[in-house]
Amino acid sequence: MDLDVFVAAHQAQWDRLEQLLGRGRRLTGDEADELVALYQRTATHLSLIQSSAPDPQLTGRLTQLVARARSTVTGTRRASWRDAARFFTAGFPAAVYRSRRWWIPTALLSTALGVLIGWWIATHPEVQGAVAAPEHLKELTRPGGEYETYYSSHPAASFAAKVWTNNAQAAAVCLVLGAFLGLPVLWILFLNMANLGVGLGLMASAGRLDVFLGLILPHGLLELTAVFVAAGTGLRLGWTVVDPGPRTRRAALAEQGRAALGMAIGLAVVLFVSGLLEGFVTPSGLPTWARISIGVAAEAAFLTYVFVLGGRAAQAGEVGDVEEADRTATLPTAA
Repeated sequence: MDLDVFVAAHQAQWDRLEQLLGRGRRLTGDEADELVALYQRTATHLSLIQSSAPDPQLTGRLTQLVARARSTVTGTRRASWRDAARFFTAGFPAAVYRSRRWWIPTALLSTALGVLIGWWIATHPEVQGAVAAPEHLKELTRPGGEYETYYSSHPAASFAAKVWTNNAQAAAVCLVLGAFLGLPVLWILFLNMANLGVGLGLMASAGRLDVFLGLILPHGLLELTAVFVAAGTGLRLGWTVVDPGPRTRRAALAEQGRAALGMAIGLAVVLFVSGLLEGFVTPSGLPTWARISIGVAAEAAFLTYVFVLGGRAAQAGEVGDVEEADRTATLPTAA
């Protein structure tokens, strides 16, 4: 494409669009129709220039012009309580549901790894000796030891806030670093499962596995599920870099990235609930069966929320992305 000829042919249209935009709301009906038509043409011109003869200066001008025109045509929409309600009743659960083929295998394999590490430590005294000195191991696992008192070592409210912050950061890291082919996510998962496996193995070797499970399950079911969802979403984002499908890599990453951002917000709320359980339920004086029942109920409520509410939203076409009117327009791709 001859860029000079193209500019000469369409310069008048761009100038006219800029003139109409400068008039703000003082447009007649005919002028408003003209603005819409010029906006559509200029958007097409921008796409042609970007694909055939990219010129930084001209691309910058047309990009700004199209953005201004789009804002004028579609109007500026402010976030409302309706958006928040839609996100938590449709967008977030649908996004979790649609990524289930990533986070469910992640959860199963990670749990199996944690149990395997625990079994290895419990059945190999030499490995226990490599973890810590015998005196320290005894202090960790004895009745009233560090594993038992950890959850009551700080005031419940501050402990819950600390746990929520740490877990939310871990989930956010999984979501953000997933774009690096998912490799950092695998490392974070391994560290989490190794920590869990060490606790399982040491307490099992001391004959106190029931105590450990009574402390970890009330909050751990929901907490680990949130981590697995974040990790699975991060891995899915990493795979999008490798295989974007029929879309361009940029469009695919933009869609998955927006869904991941929404996932981070939703999981922060889930981890907040988990933090409350860890701060107030786990160290409470309730019987073990009652504490575990509360954890199981919280986990069941979340899974029902995802597979019932999220499943229905996904079947209705919800993908967990922002509303179509708020997305950047994309060019169609060949099949």
